[in-house]
Amino acid sequence: MTSTASDGESYVLFELAGATYALPSRQIQQLEMVGTPTPVPHAPAFVDGVVSVRGQVIPAVSLRARFGFPRAPHDVRSRLVIVRAQGRTVGLIVDSAREFANIAPDEIKPLPDGIGGTSGRYLRGIAQHGERLLLIVDVIELLDTEQQPIDTVPAHAGTTT
Repeated sequence: MTSTASDGESYVLFELAGATYALPSRQIQQLEMVGTPTPVPHAPAFVDGVVSVRGQVIPAVSLRARFGFPRAPHDVRSRLVIVRAQGRTVGLIVDSAREFANIAPDEIKPLPDGIGGTSGRYLRGIAQHGERLLLIVDVIELLDTEQQPIDTVPAHAGTTT
């Protein structure tokens, strides 16, 4: 489903733990199938390892672990969303990603009270898109490796390809 609004910014929609999230298309380089990341010693718990994408070695981040959700095995719908922000390129492992939508800036509302702070630090806002609520991801906050997710799940716990 693609929105036809011409005044909005283009976003890639992805699913994660039963919710729909949106990333600005301008920050996405490409979408890939999820392969098997090579583990890296002493990496943060949300980093599954590194992967080679078109000759470039990049970290593969489990968004489930980064957001504090339980890990789930990868399947044929799982995707590696390659994002670039502030000079860094990272692969984000998501449950699925296959939709685009245009979202006007005035459609993005602040997070409701009680969701901000630690649990909402990776979110820029929320938008209604048809019948769905879209959680707008703040890529810069997401790539801030100094922040650890709530209830960090050990790396590689339950990951398969």
